[in-house]
Amino acid sequence: MKKGSFQWMKSLNRTIILNKIRTDGPISRAQIAKETKLTPPTVSSLVLELIDKELVIESEQGESVGGRKPTLLVINSERFYIIGLDVGAKKIRAILIDLSGKAIDKTQTPIPSSISNEDLLTLIKGTISNLTSTHEAKEVIGIGVGMHGAVDVETGTSLFAPGLHLRDIPIKKTLEEEFDVPVKIDNDVRAMAFGEYWFMEEKKDENIVTVNIGNGVGAGIVLNGRIFHGKYDLAGEIGHMTIDLNGNPCSCGNIGCWQTLISGPAIAEIAVKQLELHSDGILFKMAEGDLTKIEGKTVFEGAIAGDALSKKILEKTGEYIGIGLTNLIHILNPAKIIIGGGVANASPFILPKIKETILQRGLTSQAKTTPIYCSKLGSYGTAIGACALILGEIFEGDYSAAE
Repeated sequence: MKKGSFQWMKSLNRTIILNKIRTDGPISRAQIAKETKLTPPTVSSLVLELIDKELVIESEQGESVGGRKPTLLVINSERFYIIGLDVGAKKIRAILIDLSGKAIDKTQTPIPSSISNEDLLTLIKGTISNLTSTHEAKEVIGIGVGMHGAVDVETGTSLFAPGLHLRDIPIKKTLEEEFDVPVKIDNDVRAMAFGEYWFMEEKKDENIVTVNIGNGVGAGIVLNGRIFHGKYDLAGEIGHMTIDLNGNPCSCGNIGCWQTLISGPAIAEIAVKQLELHSDGILFKMAEGDLTKIEGKTVFEGAIAGDALSKKILEKTGEYIGIGLTNLIHILNPAKIIIGGGVANASPFILPKIKETILQRGLTSQAKTTPIYCSKLGSYGTAIGACALILGEIFEGDYSAAE
């Protein structure tokens, strides 16, 4: 792949102008100066640099307010490209996008059940090379990585990847050495959350929470347009908030964590216990009598097929999700909450109950009506969010993360 660099852009004024053109373009130089309070000569000088670097192009002319028609500016979206990676426990998903977020290509690579740090890094490099091999003319400006588990954002190191049983993987260092472009890495759910924020279709809400409910449960928090990490990158581990003091043991060692009630495996476990008591119905037939075949996805499929037990389990799951989200609303008061992950696929069965529970339990009328959505980014949501980490740095400077 060809490589581009935006290191030269590291100035606040350049970033302000570039982001203004991204959000409000086509826009004139005079309008940029007026709305950013930068002087017209500063705007003109920096716009010339951005045009020279081919990040910005002149578009059609605007309406004249007396005198010459102003020339309008837009982002040159198809000039540079970004790679986003989602490194999960079982596969690596990779996507190539342009600066507007349009997907150019995507690919995925399975991860062997047993793998070393070195072999994983080789697999990641190979995935990137495969993705770009048919797009060699595209100039890549950066690589973003959403990595499951605990991540040191500053050094770009995967501290602990529980699904792979690996520690201390130097992802940023390795990829920057290999491809010679800037690399940003974050936890997969935080990357997904930033993607939801960045690619929001309507006007941006700067305080949003994305809750990922799959094999585990985690949250990505965006406050004032920045990813919130907490002091030691632990923010968002809400799957381990205690909901039931007398509940089931959790993988973390505690009892009754939210994760033990709403994750995919938890849904499957509840279904199996019910079927052990009453071994009949659509769900039992779907499993062909083998209860070990039942997963969270099976329960969702059972509900679609009209199975009463499956519907009941998913509605109860919706209630438990609603209880946890009410806690979240009372702590953070976000503008909206987005639900992602495999469990979100069951939205027709869980979403009404989630909203009903929040309506019952919220403290104020605003809290009770906090907008709750299921993610529309799909299975490549984390990879798209990883791209957004780079877009955030290009267009908003080094301000996309906060403690």
